[in-house]
Amino acid sequence: MDWETPAQRLGEQVARPGSPWEAAVAETPRHLFVPRWYERDREAGGRVVRDGAADPDAWLAAAYSDTTLVTRVGDLHADHAEPGTVVTSGMSTSSSTEPGLVVGMYRHADFTDGCRTLVTTGTGYGTALACHRLGSDRVTSVDVDPYLVEAAADRLASIGFRPETAVCDLTQGPLPGEYDRIVSTVSVPTIPATWLKALRPYGRLVTTISGTGLILYADKTPDGGAAGWTSFEPASFMSARHGDDYEETVPASVWTEAESSDGEESISRHLLVYVPDTYNIRSMLQLQIPGIEHRRRSQDGIHTVWMAHPDGSWARAQATSYQEHATVYQGGPRRLWDPLENILDRLNWMGELPVYGARVTITPDGETTLARAGWTATL
Repeated sequence: MDWETPAQRLGEQVARPGSPWEAAVAETPRHLFVPRWYERDREAGGRVVRDGAADPDAWLAAAYSDTTLVTRVGDLHADHAEPGTVVTSGMSTSSSTEPGLVVGMYRHADFTDGCRTLVTTGTGYGTALACHRLGSDRVTSVDVDPYLVEAAADRLASIGFRPETAVCDLTQGPLPGEYDRIVSTVSVPTIPATWLKALRPYGRLVTTISGTGLILYADKTPDGGAAGWTSFEPASFMSARHGDDYEETVPASVWTEAESSDGEESISRHLLVYVPDTYNIRSMLQLQIPGIEHRRRSQDGIHTVWMAHPDGSWARAQATSYQEHATVYQGGPRRLWDPLENILDRLNWMGELPVYGARVTITPDGETTLARAGWTATL
């Protein structure tokens, strides 16, 4: 199987010419880390398990595209499912992240030769890139899922990489060592204090914040905290999980109320917007009210978007076009659409939102504050 040619093209696509990352991507057989994956299929009505060995051409095309390949939905890993299995519900719980995004996270880490680095496991592909750059003896790879750690370790060993691996809840710790870099390709709601304890003096952490499009990178300061920035480049990863699947946060009863209740009615000052389609708006709203979930539907010429929160708050906005002002219905203990209106006001007035390029300050216990242009938010 000629995987080297598409891998070389992928390296040229996602990394700076002549950089260590171009070489890492070009020389790493990504297909070995994703023997099976989920692929959306409208005709099948869900996500279908694809088997690489059964269709080598499709395998190479998928593995060497700059695309995230979902490998686990709910608690069912594609490795453990029959090819052709159709999954119609459930959230993605593990994947092989698009290579360009992994490289972007590693660029933010600003690796230097010999730096001891902790990364998250997933399929093991990102770990392989780190091993290629730093050497296996400088890399530790952790995941909350024992199967992912075991499978990744075997696949890494098959291409000559033997980093330290561990089953570990990255958000709880303690972490298995001390590091010059910590790079998390799962999102976290706050910066765990255990990361700061595990970082060596002036070490750097890189992560994304759950529910946002924010990459955050910060260097450890002498007081045991850290200081840094949010990147101007947006990115989003799956949130860290603590078990086989994500726990339900918004009760079904809240979604039912959002679907059918009249609530408090108003006309939006802005055009209909589906928040998850926007990195900057989503980030601002999540920082202000963490935990909002979103849904949408287009049916019979009506576009509807919903917002719901674990505390029972909900909002429903409807319009016959995304180019017209929405009719909004809200209920529960607080209004969810009103803060969104204010964010859209600011975006129209200023032409941007301050979430990107914000100064980041982290205390030794992990309290994290973002600030820019008179705006502040604390995670």
